[in-house]
Amino acid sequence: MKRLFILSVLTLAAIGAFACTNFIVGKKASKDGSVICSYSADSYGMFQGLVHFPAAKHPKGTMRDVRDWDSNKYLGQIAEAEETYNVIGNINEWQVTIGETTFGGREEMVDTTGVIDYGSLIYITLQRSKTAREAINVMTTLVEQYGYCSEGETFTICDPNEAWIMEMMGAFVPDSIMSTLKPAARKQLGRTVWVAMRIPDDMICGHANQSRITTFMPAKKEEKGKETVLWSKNVVSYARIMGWYDGKRDQDFSYNAAYAAPDFSGRRICDARVWSFFNRYADGMDRYIPWAEGRDKDAEVLPLWVKPNRLLSVADVEAAMRDHFEGTPFSIGNDAENKDMGGGIWEMPYRPTPLYFEVDGKKYFNERPVSTQQAGFVYVSQMRSWLPREVGGCFWFANDDGNMVPFTPVYCCATESPKPYNTPGADDLTFSMDNAFWVQNWVSNMVYPRYAMMFPSLEQVRDSLDNSYFRLQKEVEDKALSLERKDRVAYLTAYTAEKADQMLARWKQLATYLIVKYNDMTSKPEDEHGRFLRTPNGLGATVKRPGYPQRFARELIRQTGNRYELE
Repeated sequence: MKRLFILSVLTLAAIGAFACTNFIVGKKASKDGSVICSYSADSYGMFQGLVHFPAAKHPKGTMRDVRDWDSNKYLGQIAEAEETYNVIGNINEWQVTIGETTFGGREEMVDTTGVIDYGSLIYITLQRSKTAREAINVMTTLVEQYGYCSEGETFTICDPNEAWIMEMMGAFVPDSIMSTLKPAARKQLGRTVWVAMRIPDDMICGHANQSRITTFMPAKKEEKGKETVLWSKNVVSYARIMGWYDGKRDQDFSYNAAYAAPDFSGRRICDARVWSFFNRYADGMDRYIPWAEGRDKDAEVLPLWVKPNRLLSVADVEAAMRDHFEGTPFSIGNDAENKDMGGGIWEMPYRPTPLYFEVDGKKYFNERPVSTQQAGFVYVSQMRSWLPREVGGCFWFANDDGNMVPFTPVYCCATESPKPYNTPGADDLTFSMDNAFWVQNWVSNMVYPRYAMMFPSLEQVRDSLDNSYFRLQKEVEDKALSLERKDRVAYLTAYTAEKADQMLARWKQLATYLIVKYNDMTSKPEDEHGRFLRTPNGLGATVKRPGYPQRFARELIRQTGNRYELE
C-alpha cells in the first residue's frame, strides 16, 4: 500500500500513513520445511475481502483492462495470456504468493505514462506464473512492455521452494537529460530499475515501507537458471545518467542509497517493524536498536536477512503480525517501561492517526507497530513442496487487524471466495452482518477504547479458533490426499468456506457477548463455564465496577492535584 514520499524530517507533518508489512521465512528456517510469508495490507478507508480469479483460457488477441488497485482508475489495456491460473487472495493454484510494501523513493522516477500499477501487477502475475522465478520474469517483462506507473515497491515473491525479495521503481528520464544523451546511452535506458534477491533458505527477512536492498551484485558470475540475484540491465546506468551515482565500480552500487535512502521515518517508522520481527526470533538484535531509533546517522545498518534462533511455524509468524513492540524499547503496550497516556485509560497498544502531530509549533510522532487498526486484511501464506499443490498451499487469512481476529485457512485450489470475504452489497460505505470485514471491525472498534478491560475476552476466542484450525489441519489434509484431484479441490473449497462461515458466526456471538459483559464500563460476573451469574431471584448478579487502572488514576491525580481529593 502507498507510502507518501519523504525528503526530510521537516516534512513529517504532511505524511499520511506508512502502510504494509511483509515477513518471510525460508524453508530451512521453518519447522516443517514450508516457505512462509506474510502481509498486512494497511490503508485507512480500505475495504477488500478475499479476491478470486478463476482459472481460464482466453482466445489469442484478447485484451485485458487494467485498473489502479488503490483508486480503481482505468489505466489502459494489456494483452491477456492465453491461459490464466486460479488465484485466491494473494496465492495461486501453484502456491506462488506475492505481497508488497510501498517505499516511495524519488518522486521524479515515477512513469506517469505506465499502464500497470503495483497492485494490478501482483494479481496479473499470479494468474500467469508457476514459480517465483517465473513471476519475477513476468513482472519485469510486463512493466518493461507497458510501463510501471506506481512509486517504489518492495515485493515478496515466494513458491514452495524459494523466497525472493524484489524492489522496483520507474526509470523516467526528463527531456532536459534525455536531450543530452548519446545514442549508445539511450540504448541503456529501460522503463524500470529493479533488483531481485533470493533469500537464503535458512534465513528470515522482512520489509515495511523502506527500501531494503543495498549492494547486491555477486562476487562471481552465477549459473544461468540458478541465480540468487537478478537485476535490470539499467539499474546502475540509470543512476549514473541521473547524477545519483558516480562510483567507479558497479559492484559498489547500493540500490536504496541511490533511489530511496533511509531517513528518520524510513528507519523509525518502517525498519523498526522489521527489527521487531528479527528481535523476536533472532539473537543479537540489540546492536541494531540505534538503527531502528532512526536518529544516529552512523548506526549499524539493519541486515536484509538474519538466521533465526529456532525454526518458525505459521503460528509464530501470526504472532509476529500481532506485534506492538512488546518487550522492546519501542513498546506502546502496557508493558512499556516508559508508559504514556497515548493509549488512553485502558492502555490500548494503538495510537490515533495520523502518525505525526504538532503541539505548540513542535512536531511529534507516534510509534508504528506491525499490528495496526487500519489493516484491511492480513495473511500468512504457507507453501509446501512435498504435498500436491492443491493441499500444499494454505493461505491463512484475516480480514482486519491481525491482532484482533483469527486467521482462517484458505486452500490455494479454492474455486470460490467464501461469502464472508466476498459479500454481495457490502463495500467501504455499506455495513453488512454477513461480511467478515464489517463484523470484525465492529468488534475491534468496541475493544480498542477499552483494550485492557475487553481484549482478554477477544483474545480467548481468537486463540481458540486459531488453535482449532491448527488441530484440524492434518486430519483435513489427510482426507484431501485420499481423494482424486477434482474431489480434492471441491472438498478443500468447501472446507475453506465452512471455516469462514463458522468464524463469522462465532464473531457475531462474541460481539453480543462483549456488549452484555462490558456494558456501561462495568463487567458482569460469570461462573466457571462462562455463564452470566444471576441472583436467587433471577436478576443479573451485581456488576463489577473496575474504575481507573491504577497507573491512570495516579496520573490523573498528578495532573489535577487536590481537585478531587475527599476531605
